[in-house]
Amino acid sequence: MSTLATSLAWLDSHDNQEATAGVVDELSLDRMRVLVDLLGEPQRAYPVIHVTGTNGKGSTAAMIASLLRAHGLSVGRFSSPHLERLNERFEWDGGSIDDEALTDLLERMEAVTDLVDGDPPSWFELVTAAAFMWFADVGVDIAVVEVGLLGRYDATNVADGTVAVVTNVGRDHTDRKPGWERMIAAEKAGIVGPGATLVLGERDAELEDLFLAEGPEEVWRRDVDFGVGANRLALGGRLVDLHTPYSQVEEVFLPVHGEHQGENAAAALAAVDAFFGRSTGDDVVHEGFASVSVPGRFEVVGREPLVILDGAHNPDGVEAFVETMSEFTPAGDLVVVFGQLAGRDPDEMLQTLAEADPARVVLCSAPSPRAVPVTDLMAAAERAGLAAEPADSVADAVARGRELVGLEGALAVTGSLTVVGAARTVLAPGEGT
Repeated sequence: MSTLATSLAWLDSHDNQEATAGVVDELSLDRMRVLVDLLGEPQRAYPVIHVTGTNGKGSTAAMIASLLRAHGLSVGRFSSPHLERLNERFEWDGGSIDDEALTDLLERMEAVTDLVDGDPPSWFELVTAAAFMWFADVGVDIAVVEVGLLGRYDATNVADGTVAVVTNVGRDHTDRKPGWERMIAAEKAGIVGPGATLVLGERDAELEDLFLAEGPEEVWRRDVDFGVGANRLALGGRLVDLHTPYSQVEEVFLPVHGEHQGENAAAALAAVDAFFGRSTGDDVVHEGFASVSVPGRFEVVGREPLVILDGAHNPDGVEAFVETMSEFTPAGDLVVVFGQLAGRDPDEMLQTLAEADPARVVLCSAPSPRAVPVTDLMAAAERAGLAAEPADSVADAVARGRELVGLEGALAVTGSLTVVGAARTVLAPGEGT
C-alpha cells in the first residue's frame, strides 16, 4: 500500500507545466475526456458552478461554496493553486481532504492511468480527475470548480457548469500584442455551455459578443443585473450592500480585506441565486459570507508587527494590494517581501508596488521552476526607485523582513501565491497576536 509521500512522488513525475495564453492550437481536452470516461464520468454525478477570471476567481469560488453550505447543501470545491499542501485543492463542506483519502485517490488514479493510450495525463489533469472522483464518492450535492488556466482547454472543462462565472478578463499570461483582450475573453468564454446561466463580471461591452456566442440560456451582467452598492471599510473586513435579479441584501459583513472583495461577493451571490433560480435568502447570505475564509488573499496572520500574506500575482493584483494596504495605518514602516513567477513584467509589478511606498523590499526567488531570478527583480526594483535587497530564499526573506520591520510596522509578503505559500510555512497563522 502506498503512502502519501510515494503517491505524491508518482504524481510529481507527470508533466506539470502551465500552458501559456496565446498558444492554444495544440491544446485539447481529448486526453482528459478519456481519463474521466475510464472513471465513469464522475463530474456528471452532481451539478457544477464553474468559475474563471484573471483575478478574484479563488475568492469568488470560496464565497460561492460558503453560501451554498449555509443553505444546507453538501458542497465540494476544487481550487488551484494550493498554498502549502495539495490537500487544500480538495475541499468538502469546508474541510480539506485528509491524507489517507488523498492517498487512496491517487492510488486509484495510478491504476487507471495505465489504461490511457498515448502520452500520460498531465499533473493537473490527474489532480482534476481525482477531485471529480472524490466529490462523486462522498456524494456532494454540488461542486464549485475553479478553472486552473483560462477555460476552454482547462482540464476542469470536461464538467458542464449549470452556472458559469467569469469574474473579469485581464492581461495575465498574454504577449500583450493587439487583440489580447479578445483572445483571453474567447478562451474564458469556453466554460460557458449551451443552456448555462452566465454570470459575467467583465465590464468591457466590446467583449460581450464572445460570451454570447457560446449560447448561454441567460446572462447576468455586472452593474446591470448584479453588483455591489455601498462598500465600506469595517473592523476585520468590509460591509457591503449586494443586489441580483432576485436579491437585495444590505450591510453584509465580509471577513476579508479590500474593496475588490465586494465585487467578488456580488458575483458569488449572483452565481448562487442563478443556480437556485430564486433569492438565496437574507439570513443565508449573512451567514454564508460571515464564514468565508480565503487564505493567502490579504490574510492577516500577525499583529505587532502587522503581518499580511497576499498572493497578488499580476499588476492588477498588486494594484489591489496597494489600495487595500492604504486602509491600514501602522505606526511604523512597511516592509515587503516580494517574489514572482515568469509571465508578468517585473518592472510593471514593482513600479505598481512602489505606490505603496515601502521603506524596504526584500526580494526572493519563488520556489518554482518558473521563478523570476532575484537578479532580475533587483534590476527592476532599482528602476522603480525602490530600496531593495536580495535574500536566498523565501524563509530568509521573511526572517530579514521581521528584522527590519519592528513591532509597530507592517510586513507584507506578496507577488505570487507560491511565495505566500512558502512564507505561510514559516509564519504560522496567528503568530504575534
